[in-house]
Amino acid sequence: MRPSKRAPNEMRQVSFERGVARYAEGSCLVKFGNTHVLCAASLEDKPPPWLRGQGRGWVTAEYSMLPRATHTRTRRESSAGKLTGRTQEIQRLIGRSLRAVTNLSGLGERQIVVDCDVIQADGGTRTASITGAWLALRDCLEWMRGRSIIKENPLRDHVAAVSCGIFNATPVLDLDYAEDSIAETDANFVVTGSGGLVEIQATAEAAVFSQEELAAMLSLAQKGVVELVSLQKAALG
Repeated sequence: MRPSKRAPNEMRQVSFERGVARYAEGSCLVKFGNTHVLCAASLEDKPPPWLRGQGRGWVTAEYSMLPRATHTRTRRESSAGKLTGRTQEIQRLIGRSLRAVTNLSGLGERQIVVDCDVIQADGGTRTASITGAWLALRDCLEWMRGRSIIKENPLRDHVAAVSCGIFNATPVLDLDYAEDSIAETDANFVVTGSGGLVEIQATAEAAVFSQEELAAMLSLAQKGVVELVSLQKAALG
């Protein structure tokens, strides 16, 4: 039995609230159970310096966790003067996931930065961030299209992410912290709306995992992403 009493293939309750940041070109408050992340997309009217003159844009992300997003206060990374390796890895993952479904040439020489700030953490912050960031990016691009900054929305597909793991020798979907902290295997899957794989991160924690267990987790993840994409579409109305 999972601590949450969910079935192995059952996700937490997921919700999206768009337009929550008044000044951002696109924003979304995403909730995966008790994990809550605010995603805000900002348009910058110039590309990164290394892309100037190439006729295409860029989508990137920044990720942070508020000091009391967890049970005890965590020092702000800005106070420490540098980002942790974990933070850098997560924000690069978010950026890669969004770029995988974006036609960067369709942006022109512009950059969109999606800030993902974890308000409350209960496992799966990176997967919630990716899933909510897609909606924030989509609304930013629609904002641009509505003002004739771009002719067409350059998004090619949906993208969403979900965690899976081996908990008590059983493959399970969408781990919360109670499971994630003691799971034998922890994995994250980023998948497009059409079922294409963007990235798989899988790590043996307490015991190695088999090809069969990996296949079982992938199957669960694909089911979860179908549900998430359906919820993204519902949020768009």
